[in-house]
Formats: sequence, C-alpha cells, structure tokens
Amino acid sequence: MSDTNARMRTIFRTKTAKALTRMEDPRDALDDSYEQQVKLLHQVRQAVAEVATAKKRIELQGEEMGARHRRLGEQAREAMEQGREDLARAALQRRAALESQVTKLQVQHGSLQEQTAALQERERRLAEQIAAFRIEKETMKATYSASEAQVRANEAVAGIGANMDDVGANLDRARDRVAQMQARAQATGDLLSSGALQDRTAEPDADIERQLSELASRSDIERHIAALKSEKADGGRSSGMAGDAPDRWLSIGQAPPA
Repeated sequence: MSDTNARMRTIFRTKTAKALTRMEDPRDALDDSYEQQVKLLHQVRQAVAEVATAKKRIELQGEEMGARHRRLGEQAREAMEQGREDLARAALQRRAALESQVTKLQVQHGSLQEQTAALQERERRLAEQIAAFRIEKETMKATYSASEAQVRANEAVAGIGANMDDVGANLDRARDRVAQMQARAQATGDLLSSGALQDRTAEPDADIERQLSELASRSDIERHIAALKSEKADGGRSSGMAGDAPDRWLSIGQAPPA
C-alpha cells in the first residue's frame, strides 16, 4: 500500500509540475501576444475595407450628381436658345441647389479619404511590427527550447532534477525487490535440492534416482582415490588411465574396463 501511495504522489507531483510549467511557459505567452496582434491587424484591415466601401458609395453618388449637374446646365442653355428664360432659370436654380449637396458630399469624401490613408498607414506599420515580432518570437522560443533541453540534460547528468528524489527512491525499492527475489530463488533452490520441497514437475520416484546418482558419484570418487593411492604405492606406475592420447576425452566419465 505504501508503494502504491508513493507512486500516486509521484504521478500527482509530475502532472502538477507539468501544468505549472505550461502556465509559466514564455513560449505560450509569446504565441498569445502574436495572436492578439494578428487579430488587431485583421480589425484594422476590416476598418480599411469598410471606409473604402463608404468612400466608393460617395464617389458613385458624386458621379450621379455630376451627371445631373451637367444635364441641368445643358437644359438651361437649350431653354435660352428656345427663348424660354423661365425654364433656363428653373434649371439653373436646381443646379445651384445640387451644387450645395455636392459640396457636402465632397467634404465627406475628403474626410473618408483621409481616414483611408491613415488606416492604410497604420495597417502597414502594424504588419511590419507583427512580422518583426514573429521573427523575434520564434528566435526566443527556439532559444528557450534549447536552454530547456540543456538544463534537463545537465540535471539528468548531475542527478539534480526535480523528480530525481523519486527516481532514486524507486531505484532503491527496485533493488530491494531484486535482492529479495534472488534470496527467495536461492532459498527455494536449496530446499528443492535437499528434498524439503517436493518438485511437482519431476517424474515419480525421481528423488530415489537422484540419491542413487549421488551415491554412485561418491563411489566413483572413492574408487579414483584408491587408484591414486595404489599408483603412489607402486612407485608412480600408471594405473591404467589413458595418457595424453588425442582421444582421451572419449574416456572421461566412463568406467575403467574390468
């Protein structure tokens, strides 16, 4: 249970640290600032388009009024030619009233033209500023990422990372478990060899066969000891064992001929 709690604490601290890192990451702040500037540029461009549309409407109205102004002048001239001074006077009066409207339209058109020029200049400067900021932003992000990678590498080499204590604790627990498992394996192996534990996978009566094999091995050792003693008593004469013949290995472990 304690190991589980320790792992849960480690996971929680890791996730919390990652969340705080994301909140404090200057790269995110730079991206947010860039997005805000891009939105502002979009708004300026929208304003330029709206002002340009309004200016175009005024220009169309001015063209219509200009055409009517010319037509009234022609009508006044034609009326005078026809001897209708009254009609000529009426046409000129209407043209004078139209000129007043055209004058107001010209003022609006000039104002919109100034606004358009100012907005276009602001758009140009803002676009240049955003382009420069984007270059600086990407440079700063790359520098931060490289520095962050270097810090992590240095901490990993020096073992001073924020989670190195947890890593060390996990490593110590793993070492303890490996040692416990090794000791258990050795103990169960000894018990199995001594017969205290029964091998469920062995064949029936395998324990008797194992003991007989051990007796035969000990008997063979005693026989060789006796042969060596006899050889020593005979003055070092050969006991019948093969010498340095190339095929000597074929007789290793074989019983000597009767």
